[in-house]
Amino acid sequence: MKIKNLINSSLLLIAIALSTGVGFSTQYLKASDHDDGEVETKGRNLNLTDLYVFREKDQNPDAKEDDLVLIMNTNPRSLPRQQYFFSTKARYEFKISRVTNVDAPVTGKENVVLRFEFGAPNQKGQQRITATLIKDGKTFKSPGHVTTVLNAEPIVNEMSVANSKISVFAGLREDPFFFDVEQFFRVRAGLAGFGPKVGFRSPGYDFAAGYNVNSIVVRVPTNLLNAFNKTNVFDVWETISLADNNGKYKQVERLARPGINEGLIVSNDFLNALNSVDPAFEADALAGKEPAATTAAPIFGEAQATLKALGNDEKRVGELVGAFLPDVMRIDTSQPSGYGKALNAKGSPVRGRLIKDDVIDTTLTVLTNGAVKSDNVSYEGPNAGGSGHQSLSNDFPYLAPPN
Repeated sequence: MKIKNLINSSLLLIAIALSTGVGFSTQYLKASDHDDGEVETKGRNLNLTDLYVFREKDQNPDAKEDDLVLIMNTNPRSLPRQQYFFSTKARYEFKISRVTNVDAPVTGKENVVLRFEFGAPNQKGQQRITATLIKDGKTFKSPGHVTTVLNAEPIVNEMSVANSKISVFAGLREDPFFFDVEQFFRVRAGLAGFGPKVGFRSPGYDFAAGYNVNSIVVRVPTNLLNAFNKTNVFDVWETISLADNNGKYKQVERLARPGINEGLIVSNDFLNALNSVDPAFEADALAGKEPAATTAAPIFGEAQATLKALGNDEKRVGELVGAFLPDVMRIDTSQPSGYGKALNAKGSPVRGRLIKDDVIDTTLTVLTNGAVKSDNVSYEGPNAGGSGHQSLSNDFPYLAPPN
């Protein structure tokens, strides 16, 4: 199998880690970052689950030509018919780098930051939102927006910046991720010789079915993200930072593509370390720049050991690590969106991710060289137990209503 095809999957890294049998607890194998780097002080509303980045017209043909939609989902496993809240001590941020072309190296430079901070919920359960755009060092703050409470019609807040309009939604939505994660563990254990050989059940069981997430959905014109030298390519990642008693913010979560850090890294302390840094740190470490190289050496060493345990030689390990680190979601806005629709020279996906992209089926097909093509779970279902996700909304914020 060609390396570029092999690395067209983030979940491959989870499978590699599992197949080594290196003391992995299932708490680290909840794909798509539905939990990683757990600490006692980090509640679920400080835990990222998924990032989606796509051209709006690829989700809605009637949408404007140049708008980009960013979705940050947090608070995994939120139960139906219950109101959950965003942290009042945190900053939830989308971070965006301009990139010259799809093959350009990741810099991790924060050309644009979209920041969201939340006030305490009122008696109705509604939280005030302060939205901030930081572009090339200039700050545009827009307070007075509000979240959407459970079972209410979505509130779309509008933020005007430099003759452009940014739309913002924040509130509970149905978790759109779908995957038979439990059976995946059994299949992979069997293939690795750690248990009986089994296939995927049909239909599969969707472990995310019925759960909700706290979502922040943003619609932003690409021309607002650009500078004088226009580009069609952007790197996107999301972070959560928590204020300490002195009001200083420390990053406690970071996420871009699904299943990267928790797939390659075994140790919880190392996961927390990666959650606290940015893609620029990873880029420096991979380039051998100090002090990042020395600091990251044991973390990258663990990732490399995981890959070598599967039988990869040094060259192949380097290619795999280079394809998925630094961890960013790259999107070429001149082309149709879709995870894995196109790869760059390093084998990294470069078309963002749509809400209903089946990253798992793509992964399984590549991972098994076509022997296994599906976990037999789909967004609509019916999956095991008759479960399926609700229909997506036709309009912004697109995610289905909460359960």
